[in-house]
Amino acid sequence: MKRSKLTTQEKFDRIARRYDLMELFPESLFFGRFRRSLFSMIKGESLLEVGVGTGKNIPYYPKSMIVTAVDFSEEMINRARRRAMNLHVDVNFRIMDIESLQFERDSFDAVAATFVFCSVPDPIRGLAEVKRVLKPQGRFYAIEHVRPKGKLLGRIFDSIAPFVENQTGVNINRNTVENIKKAGFEVEIEKDLILDIFKMIIARPVD
Repeated sequence: MKRSKLTTQEKFDRIARRYDLMELFPESLFFGRFRRSLFSMIKGESLLEVGVGTGKNIPYYPKSMIVTAVDFSEEMINRARRRAMNLHVDVNFRIMDIESLQFERDSFDAVAATFVFCSVPDPIRGLAEVKRVLKPQGRFYAIEHVRPKGKLLGRIFDSIAPFVENQTGVNINRNTVENIKKAGFEVEIEKDLILDIFKMIIARPVD
């Protein structure tokens, strides 16, 4: 009998145990530096991190902010909890789907996501939920990887994207900047971090 296809959540539950090891090299080389830079710019009293994963951003949380962190993978969030305990960082963890956030409208001064919206099944719906729970004067802070615009790199990404998504649930070919705009944001900062593949994005909600 043929096995049914794994959902994105099941894929992340499956790889949670080895996730940090899988990304050890890029994390130590440049991802950690990108995270530190992004979180140093976050302002306000309340912060929501969507897609907390194993908690790689926890060391960089602003110390003055009340932080809530959500993820739809229980296996991932259990590892994030342990990391927060080891670092003595107070975080309110919730198992929750980004596409259906269980928070009131205008709840947070800032929302952050790193390498998340390449994995959300309906990214525009998830981003619209971010906009809903973000205060009108708040900001959305993100680091994402997107499909490169160059012909050669674009073709390479096109060829490997189906395999990567099947194995990990990550779609490496999304245009997340445009998705952010479609969800009701104005992009204030779009900074290329590595070529035009990895980007830092800061956006504000607009009517």
